[in-house]
Amino acid sequence: MPSIVVVATITAEPGSETIVRDALTTAVAAVRGEPGCEQYDLSADPQRPGTYVMVERWHSEADLEAHAKAPAFLALAKAITGIAQLSILRLTPVA
Repeated sequence: MPSIVVVATITAEPGSETIVRDALTTAVAAVRGEPGCEQYDLSADPQRPGTYVMVERWHSEADLEAHAKAPAFLALAKAITGIAQLSILRLTPVA
C-alpha cells in the first residue's frame, strides 16, 4: 500500500501572519513524532507573504485519521481557525 501524501496550503489573513506561522511551526515538531508520520515539512511562499505549504506523508489511512484527532493537530486547528484559509490536496504517489 503506498503512502498517503497531503499538501495543505495555509494562507494567513492580513495581520495574522505571525500567529499563523508560530502555530504551524509549533505543530511541526509535535506531529513529526506521531505514529506513521513519514514527512511533515513546512515551507513559506516567497511570492505570497503569509502563505505556507505543508507537505505531509503518512504510512496509512489509519495514521492520517489518528493525526486528525491528535492533540497537536487539534491545537493547530484551534489556533488558526478564523485567521487563515486552508486548501488541502490529498494525493497518492505514482512514481
